[in-house]
Amino acid sequence: MLSQVCRSGFQSFPQRLLPWVQSTVLSRSRRIQPSAIRHVRSWSNIPFITVPLSRTHGKSFAHRSELKHAKRIVVKLGSAVVTRGDECGLALGRLASIVEQVSVLQNQGREMMLVTSGAVAFGKQRLRHEILLSQSVRQALHSGQNHLKEMAIPVLEARACAAAGQSGLMALYEAMFTQYSICAAQILVTNLDFHDEQKRRNLNGTLHELLRMNIVPIVNTNDAVVPPAEPNSDLQGVNVISVKDNDSLAARLAVEMKTDLLIVLSDVEGLFDSPPGSDDAKLIDIFYPGDQQSVTFGTKSRVGMGGMEAKVKAALWALQGGTSVVIANGTHPKVSGHVITDIVEGKKVGTFFSEVKPAGPTVEQQGEMARSGGRMLATLEPEQRAEIIHHLADLLTDQRDEILLANKKDLEEAEGRLATPLLKRLSLSTSKLNSLAIGLRQIAASSQESVGRVLRRTRIAKDLELEQVTVPIGVLLVIFESRPDCLPQVAALAIASGNGLLLKGGKEASHSNRILHLLTQEALSIHGVKEAVQLVNTREEVEDLCRLDKMIDLIIPRGSSQLVRDIQKAAKGIPVMGHSEGICHMYVDSEASVDKVTRLVRDSKCEYPAACNALETLLIHRDLLRTPLFDQIIDMLRVEQVKIHAGPKFASYLTFSPSEVKSLRTEYGDLELCIEVVDSVQDAIDHIHKYGSSHTDVIVTENEKTAEFFLQHVDSACVFWNASTRFSDGYRFGLGAEVGISTSRIHARGPVGLEGLLTTKWLLRGQDHVVSDFSEHGSLKYLHENLPIPQRNTN
Repeated sequence: MLSQVCRSGFQSFPQRLLPWVQSTVLSRSRRIQPSAIRHVRSWSNIPFITVPLSRTHGKSFAHRSELKHAKRIVVKLGSAVVTRGDECGLALGRLASIVEQVSVLQNQGREMMLVTSGAVAFGKQRLRHEILLSQSVRQALHSGQNHLKEMAIPVLEARACAAAGQSGLMALYEAMFTQYSICAAQILVTNLDFHDEQKRRNLNGTLHELLRMNIVPIVNTNDAVVPPAEPNSDLQGVNVISVKDNDSLAARLAVEMKTDLLIVLSDVEGLFDSPPGSDDAKLIDIFYPGDQQSVTFGTKSRVGMGGMEAKVKAALWALQGGTSVVIANGTHPKVSGHVITDIVEGKKVGTFFSEVKPAGPTVEQQGEMARSGGRMLATLEPEQRAEIIHHLADLLTDQRDEILLANKKDLEEAEGRLATPLLKRLSLSTSKLNSLAIGLRQIAASSQESVGRVLRRTRIAKDLELEQVTVPIGVLLVIFESRPDCLPQVAALAIASGNGLLLKGGKEASHSNRILHLLTQEALSIHGVKEAVQLVNTREEVEDLCRLDKMIDLIIPRGSSQLVRDIQKAAKGIPVMGHSEGICHMYVDSEASVDKVTRLVRDSKCEYPAACNALETLLIHRDLLRTPLFDQIIDMLRVEQVKIHAGPKFASYLTFSPSEVKSLRTEYGDLELCIEVVDSVQDAIDHIHKYGSSHTDVIVTENEKTAEFFLQHVDSACVFWNASTRFSDGYRFGLGAEVGISTSRIHARGPVGLEGLLTTKWLLRGQDHVVSDFSEHGSLKYLHENLPIPQRNTN
């Protein structure tokens, strides 16, 4: 009876998932570049994609980013991953997602092998059902009544459960893999199969033949006949390991088959330095041989033979044999659906075992250094922080030649690889360095009144006074592309506001960033806070950095709109300050000055078209069409070689129009401009609200009433009257510099300078005050008197 139910359930379960499975496989297959595809075959409706993957086995991968080159992969599924919480039966949804991921990787041309638990749990479910069924029948026959007494289920022996569950477990795997046009084969082994040379050769030959035929081997210990675990001297040397659980089996199999990668899925996120759940437990990102002394192991999981200590021993043994290892969580509902593919893509998931220690600190260590260094920075006197910034400004001019030489290397390496607008952003010059130095000195002057400034004082009651003061946000992560001049600007703002700083620059500016960071640390050293500003030089992906919510308090992206969108999507629990697009508008009113319009349009569009505050859409009042003013604008744009895209309304007025715009919500970042026609100032405002990005919008008019109407009704971070959009900048606003331009409505908006990097805290000073004294029958009353704010000496 149970077997019938199970068979029907296995057949229907994958069928319901088939449309989702097919779409997922297709979407993930698109990640493969066409040039990397040898050929595509189609089995059923699922494309089989073969990717040329080859690697000489011998040494394990040194970095996570290299895991994408893994050709042969073993995935070990722990008992806690495969079984349900009640330990009777399988977690079908979880298992289906694992099969889907293995199938995707197999269809990419990789050679996948599974080492799976679950036979005992599956058999226990089946035997419990059979026992309950037989007991209920016997009891009904003896009592002659429908009422059944409470029935006790005897303790089930594990070997018997394994024998009863093995066939059903394999039937389930076959049904699931069939949905992806993949064949699976079962192999049951014991410790003797590895110690007997002939059996070992036979096993090796069988596995190689299955892989050659594109079949996924599903390997398990033969728990129906396996002897009880005994103390032994396993894991001593490359050629000796006792197969006493699936962890050791997976490690032995990985080394025997010269596997590139072993993925061990458990019910914890990875390896912690102390038992998971304890207060000080920290997930270890990368584990190196010899680090065992720094780890305190806890108890094993609720099911299965081995605990984390057994997994670590097996992982180190496999690593010694040339196989890379990752231990990760295969049970968490938010990550289990993509944990295997994420690992193979090199994402920071679980604990990666590596034999190569990095030369410098890890990004986690850099985060801790930035945190402690930032706290020391915040305790300095304002004059000391200003002195650091002044010294950095001096270094930018004194070390000009070294900076420009490093920047020249970046430009030479980027030639032909970067577009012209990005090359302009990458380039440094003497005038840029001089402007940077001036801006830094402005920041130094304004830093005198930043940290610790009293915003409000209130007398709550007699001898009970409350203050609200400014404090740093904490640790900032600033990610920037092709903008080496961003580094000293952001560093100076972080120093002035007492924040720790992590900087992640684009590799195209690596030489420039390196020297600018060294100069920043040299300036910080004069007051012993060198570690407050860190430059991330490891192979960390931006997406991985965005997951460090325990170390980073605010992310500030500086770069393309695509970068900002990607970071906003990847950030997990960390606020992101910035704007995803800079779609800036200029509305030319019917009462605009002829002399002003062309100057303002030229400066806004042509002065630096790659900037986020460059003009992208020009709105023209309908009455200006076919007037000398309109002709002057078009002639100027033609001279400046600006490509014009016509909006729908503008195109309708023209017999031969320029190319019609594909979207009115486009940031060109180049010498391209959209022109559209509007009927009134209200029409212009409506257009801006519908297609703009709330960045910077301008009106050009001589009518003060119309201008004020525009200024008050346009809901953007920056709204100007008769001024270029390019004024939307921290330096031009007198902020010294900016960490970026924010279009959000919380905390900071527009160019974000020093004030935007501060938050507040409350200080309450009392004399043995308790709340009960202020109750209805208490002796004290609230006063809530506003007190004068003391003026700080800024000389």
